[in-house]
Amino acid sequence: MRVETDSLKNYNRLGGYSCQEKPIKNPDYDVEKIFRALSDLTRLRILNLLRGGELCVCDLIDVLELPQSTVSRHLAYLRKVNLVTARKDGLWHYYQLVASDVKFIRKVLECVAAANEAVGALHKDRESLQSTCGCDSND
Repeated sequence: MRVETDSLKNYNRLGGYSCQEKPIKNPDYDVEKIFRALSDLTRLRILNLLRGGELCVCDLIDVLELPQSTVSRHLAYLRKVNLVTARKDGLWHYYQLVASDVKFIRKVLECVAAANEAVGALHKDRESLQSTCGCDSND
């Protein structure tokens, strides 16, 4: 099941892994894959941390206390389903939540924000991010 944006002529297949500085304009969203992405606690933690704005992979590794390969694999999945975008600056990769005009995606990201209050690990991650890098937690 796909949620399609306004324009069918800008159809994009999921799975591109190239770094992008700007969000994809009109991607299609595979609802099943998006819910699968949300079903994993590590990916939910990453999305929650990115609510505060763009972060370097190294910041995510420090807060999540997971190996770089694990964090990168989860970020690749989130990029594949068009929930996050990436840009490269020298050797560093920076990730942020996708800027979307699609109501479904906005609601999904609102659910992630609501989960911050309900899931203790998510709230702890945001506090850890604040103390680790001084990043704005928006809470």
